[in-house]
Amino acid sequence: MSSSTNITWHDSEVTKQERQKQKEHKSAVLWFTGLSGSGKSTISSALEKKLYEEGIHTYRLDGDNVRHGLNKNLGFSPEDRTENIRRIGEVGRLMTDAGLLTLTAFISPYREDRDSVRELLEEGEFIEVYVKCGLKACEERDPKGLYKKARSGEIKGFTGIDAPYEEPEHPELTVETDTQSLEESVEQIIDYLKKEKYLR
Repeated sequence: MSSSTNITWHDSEVTKQERQKQKEHKSAVLWFTGLSGSGKSTISSALEKKLYEEGIHTYRLDGDNVRHGLNKNLGFSPEDRTENIRRIGEVGRLMTDAGLLTLTAFISPYREDRDSVRELLEEGEFIEVYVKCGLKACEERDPKGLYKKARSGEIKGFTGIDAPYEEPEHPELTVETDTQSLEESVEQIIDYLKKEKYLR
């Protein structure tokens, strides 16, 4: 709820449906969630490139990138993680209104936070993609060296080590990156988008 009382929502002269018609595809948020090192950024980046090549209008919001600007005042406490996801949800809603397929790559460890983003969007506009990968495989990859720091006590409250990760209970899609190739994961998501008529 807004703390300001003197504001009014102004509707656009161009509707979301008109933007989707112009772009010739539906708009939605593909929400990639999973442990650090599971492959969220890698898959979302490869998927965005593939969709772009097919003429689909996309934008990708990545966890690290957003914390450089929009959310640079937030830390990693449970409260800050919740606010981080709330802001991303609001940006995702604006992007969806603009007619874009938005790809987001955030650990987003709390089920309640992800569900609150789903509630921001209309039915069918939130596609939860669980990037499933065992902790052992994520630690072996450790692309940023974060698990090593967490294990040594340099980083506190690290998801999967000393902070929880709540797996999605009913995601629209699950890609298993410790058994699937990058290409297989991307194709699985594109097949879903075509089957569910997000893409023509």
